[in-house]
Amino acid sequence: MKVFKTKFAVLAGTNYKETSKKAFAFYNEIRRKTKRRPYVRSAYFKKDKIFLELFWRHLYEKQNFRDKIRRIKFFPAAVELIKNSRIEPVLIENPNKPGEMLYRFAGITNDDESFIVQIKAEKRDGKKWLMSVFPGKLF
Repeated sequence: MKVFKTKFAVLAGTNYKETSKKAFAFYNEIRRKTKRRPYVRSAYFKKDKIFLELFWRHLYEKQNFRDKIRRIKFFPAAVELIKNSRIEPVLIENPNKPGEMLYRFAGITNDDESFIVQIKAEKRDGKKWLMSVFPGKLF
């Protein structure tokens, strides 16, 4: 399986406050570029917009702070992967909602940590959302 190697390393920090501050600063740079919903254009989806709001909502719903830290550390690397990767993802139909497709991209950070980026695509209107980023074994 091919994986995308990013130029970003995992964000440094030992607690949620440190890591979220760095990740949210990175997110705010993207957010300032648009008046409406923050998005990134994806190379794989032929420059379609990938909206980023859902990731933050999904992250805030988590109760476990260790899990939040674990996910948020990969945010800059995930954004770079979405922007530049042309590697074929794993495609899964969402078992809970048949009107959605899930794309799972694999990546490796600059310091050789593997992670997975999950993007949700709605079949009806074609909108794509960054749903989740998490460390994991490559497929």
